[in-house]
Amino acid sequence: MSNSSPAAEPQLNATPLIDVLLVLLVLVIFTLPVMTHNVGVTLPQDGHHGDRPETIFLDIDFDGAILWNGSPVESIEVLERRLKAEQFKVPAPTVTVRPDLRAPYGYAAQVLAATQRAHVSKLTIQQVADR
Repeated sequence: MSNSSPAAEPQLNATPLIDVLLVLLVLVIFTLPVMTHNVGVTLPQDGHHGDRPETIFLDIDFDGAILWNGSPVESIEVLERRLKAEQFKVPAPTVTVRPDLRAPYGYAAQVLAATQRAHVSKLTIQQVADR
Protein backbone atom coordinates (compact mmCIF):
# COMPACT_ATOMS: atom_id res chain seq x y z
CA MET A 1 0.00 0.00 0.00
CA SER A 2 1.47 3.14 -1.07
CA ASN A 3 0.46 6.42 0.38
CA SER A 4 -0.10 8.83 -2.47
CA SER A 5 -0.71 11.89 -0.32
CA PRO A 6 2.36 14.05 0.23
CA ALA A 7 3.73 14.58 3.77
CA ALA A 8 2.37 17.58 5.61
CA GLU A 9 4.83 20.46 5.45
CA PRO A 10 5.28 22.60 8.58
CA GLN A 11 4.05 26.19 8.29
CA LEU A 12 5.23 29.20 10.26
CA ASN A 13 2.52 31.19 12.02
CA ALA A 14 3.69 34.80 11.51
CA THR A 15 0.91 36.51 13.51
CA PRO A 16 2.66 36.40 16.93
CA LEU A 17 5.90 37.59 15.36
CA ILE A 18 4.15 40.56 13.76
CA ASP A 19 2.44 41.40 17.07
CA VAL A 20 5.77 41.45 18.90
CA LEU A 21 7.35 43.63 16.20
CA LEU A 22 4.45 46.11 16.38
CA VAL A 23 4.77 46.35 20.19
CA LEU A 24 8.51 47.01 19.86
CA LEU A 25 7.86 49.66 17.22
CA VAL A 26 5.37 51.43 19.49
CA LEU A 27 7.87 51.34 22.39
CA VAL A 28 10.58 52.85 20.19
CA ILE A 29 8.23 55.59 19.01
CA PHE A 30 7.34 56.54 22.60
CA THR A 31 10.87 56.40 24.02
CA LEU A 32 12.74 58.07 21.17
CA PRO A 33 11.64 61.65 22.00
CA VAL A 34 12.71 61.14 25.63
CA MET A 35 16.16 59.97 24.55
CA THR A 36 16.70 62.91 22.19
CA HIS A 37 15.51 65.59 24.65
CA ASN A 38 18.14 68.33 24.78
CA VAL A 39 19.04 69.97 28.09
CA GLY A 40 21.03 73.19 27.84
CA VAL A 41 23.99 73.36 30.22
CA THR A 42 26.19 76.38 30.69
CA LEU A 43 29.72 75.14 31.21
CA PRO A 44 32.54 77.25 32.68
CA GLN A 45 34.73 79.10 30.21
CA ASP A 46 38.40 78.22 29.72
CA GLY A 47 41.09 80.28 31.38
CA HIS A 48 39.45 80.78 34.78
CA HIS A 49 39.96 77.39 36.35
CA GLY A 50 42.06 78.60 39.27
CA ASP A 51 40.04 81.72 40.04
CA ARG A 52 37.63 81.32 42.91
CA PRO A 53 34.69 83.68 42.66
CA GLU A 54 34.14 86.21 45.40
CA THR A 55 31.23 85.58 47.75
CA ILE A 56 28.91 88.45 48.64
CA PHE A 57 26.86 87.91 51.77
CA LEU A 58 23.53 89.73 51.89
CA ASP A 59 22.17 89.54 55.42
CA ILE A 60 18.55 90.54 56.07
CA ASP A 61 17.81 91.57 59.64
CA PHE A 62 14.45 91.05 61.34
CA ASP A 63 13.64 94.76 60.88
CA GLY A 64 14.34 94.74 57.11
CA ALA A 65 17.88 96.15 57.22
CA ILE A 66 20.09 94.77 54.45
CA LEU A 67 23.79 94.22 55.10
CA TRP A 68 26.32 93.76 52.27
CA ASN A 69 29.20 91.79 53.80
CA GLY A 70 28.40 93.40 57.14
CA SER A 71 27.95 97.01 55.97
CA PRO A 72 24.43 98.46 55.66
CA VAL A 73 22.79 99.11 52.29
CA GLU A 74 20.58 102.20 52.07
CA SER A 75 17.79 100.83 49.86
CA ILE A 76 16.76 98.12 47.43
CA GLU A 77 17.63 100.39 44.49
CA VAL A 78 21.20 100.86 45.77
CA LEU A 79 21.46 97.10 46.31
CA GLU A 80 20.32 96.44 42.76
CA ARG A 81 22.85 98.91 41.30
CA ARG A 82 25.68 97.35 43.29
CA LEU A 83 24.65 93.84 42.23
CA LYS A 84 24.55 94.88 38.56
CA ALA A 85 28.05 96.32 38.85
CA GLU A 86 29.35 93.11 40.45
CA GLN A 87 28.02 90.93 37.61
CA PHE A 88 30.63 92.37 35.19
CA LYS A 89 33.46 90.75 37.16
CA VAL A 90 35.06 87.61 35.77
CA PRO A 91 34.27 85.20 37.31
CA ALA A 92 30.96 86.53 38.55
CA PRO A 93 30.70 86.55 42.35
CA THR A 94 28.41 84.22 44.25
CA VAL A 95 25.64 86.07 46.08
CA THR A 96 24.52 84.41 49.31
CA VAL A 97 21.27 85.70 50.82
CA ARG A 98 21.01 85.01 54.56
CA PRO A 99 17.66 86.17 55.99
CA ASP A 100 17.07 86.30 59.72
CA LEU A 101 14.53 83.70 60.83
CA ARG A 102 12.44 86.43 62.44
CA ALA A 103 12.35 88.58 59.27
CA PRO A 104 9.04 88.72 57.38
CA TYR A 105 9.08 87.01 54.00
CA GLY A 106 8.48 90.34 52.21
CA TYR A 107 11.99 91.59 52.97
CA ALA A 108 13.59 88.46 51.56
CA ALA A 109 11.30 88.61 48.52
CA GLN A 110 12.42 92.19 47.79
CA VAL A 111 16.10 91.18 47.95
CA LEU A 112 15.52 88.14 45.75
CA ALA A 113 13.62 90.28 43.23
CA ALA A 114 16.56 92.72 43.18
CA THR A 115 18.98 89.87 42.48
CA GLN A 116 16.75 88.71 39.64
CA ARG A 117 16.57 92.20 38.11
CA ALA A 118 20.36 92.49 38.40
CA HIS A 119 20.75 89.17 36.52
CA VAL A 120 22.74 87.50 39.28
CA SER A 121 23.99 84.22 37.83
CA LYS A 122 25.17 82.53 41.05
CA LEU A 123 22.74 82.79 43.94
CA THR A 124 22.51 80.78 47.13
CA ILE A 125 20.19 81.11 50.10
CA GLN A 126 21.30 80.11 53.58
CA GLN A 127 19.27 79.78 56.70
CA VAL A 128 21.15 81.20 59.66
CA ALA A 129 20.01 79.97 63.06
CA ASP A 130 21.65 82.61 65.28
CA ARG A 131 23.59 85.72 64.53
